[in-house]
Amino acid sequence: MAEDFMYYWLHRVDHYCRLFWAVHVTHHSSEEFNLTVGFRSSVFQPLYRFIYFIPLSLCGFSGIDIMFMYAATQIFGILVHTQSIGKLGFLEHIIVTPSHHRVHHGSNVKYLDKNMGMLLILWDKLFGTFQAEDPNEKVEYGLTTNIKTYNPLKMVFHEWKNMLADLKKSSSLKDKLLYIFGPPGWSHDGSTKTASQMRAELKDKH
Repeated sequence: MAEDFMYYWLHRVDHYCRLFWAVHVTHHSSEEFNLTVGFRSSVFQPLYRFIYFIPLSLCGFSGIDIMFMYAATQIFGILVHTQSIGKLGFLEHIIVTPSHHRVHHGSNVKYLDKNMGMLLILWDKLFGTFQAEDPNEKVEYGLTTNIKTYNPLKMVFHEWKNMLADLKKSSSLKDKLLYIFGPPGWSHDGSTKTASQMRAELKDKH
């Protein structure tokens, strides 16, 4: 429970802070969705992910137990990258199912930044990031702007390149900090939108 709770916040920061999204985006860049996407990890994540689990050690959990639980939940997380399994009845209320994770990988405005949990869907329901898969809205996998390349260097570094280009757009220190630490899509001039801004615009249209 404790490890999964810390992972939820790790994953949420990956999606809501552009600096960390620039690392995590590699995992979301595939326009396909199958078990291989589960192995499409961001190469720089090991440099910082361990920090989120230090509080567990301070609470008395042993390092080997923390690493074991992290490995176990990561293996489970690989298995939910599939379109072959439909909804799982009452389990949809307890664990992260393939249906929940399909939503997480959707580029549809409705599905952006939803279902951050690895094992339990409880955290998303508690903290407002839950979204059920809508049978009337097919999941479109990938990014809101897909990179259209199999070049591994571009897959890893494309968002860093975009972020550096955005830093040149404004001389304001506040704007520069928001381009780095603000949510993905934030712009000082409204030329690009965050997920919440896009959802608000969609809601206004309806």
